[in-house]
Amino acid sequence: MARFLMITATSGTNHDLAVMFSNAAQAKGHEAEIVDLAELDLPMFTLARSKDPEKTPDISGLIQKMMDSDSWVIIAPEYNGSYPPTLNNAIAWMSRDWQNFRSMCTGKPVGLATHSGGGGAHVIMAMRQQFSFIGADVIGRSCQSGRNKDANPDTIDAMIDGLAR
Repeated sequence: MARFLMITATSGTNHDLAVMFSNAAQAKGHEAEIVDLAELDLPMFTLARSKDPEKTPDISGLIQKMMDSDSWVIIAPEYNGSYPPTLNNAIAWMSRDWQNFRSMCTGKPVGLATHSGGGGAHVIMAMRQQFSFIGADVIGRSCQSGRNKDANPDTIDAMIDGLAR
């Protein structure tokens, strides 16, 4: 069975969507864990801060969870036509060791999901571009939900099945 890591960029409705993915994976016999980037409360990445060991956050636990998982589901709301600062900031911190980061991401199966007020098409496109750029294998199907559209359980199940291969 597969080990899934659900990475949510915000708490609230996107965290709830991460729980739906986690429950679906577990119902199919897979392992699933959720990481809430908002709870990590990482300091804002700056080049100066990244060079100061006293100001550099320890993200080794997050990186280890990402390496140990077979697949990731990235869940984020649309934020000004892209993904939220929490996700961008986490990627910036993780990519400090660019070669190891690229190695961790290359070939990793990734699914994308959102709960967004505006439908979420822009955040899915932005995340697809970002995760494809860093070498992940982003699956074609995504899950979009919002105030007027619930997450489709059939889409979640299909994504879990596609990522578990």
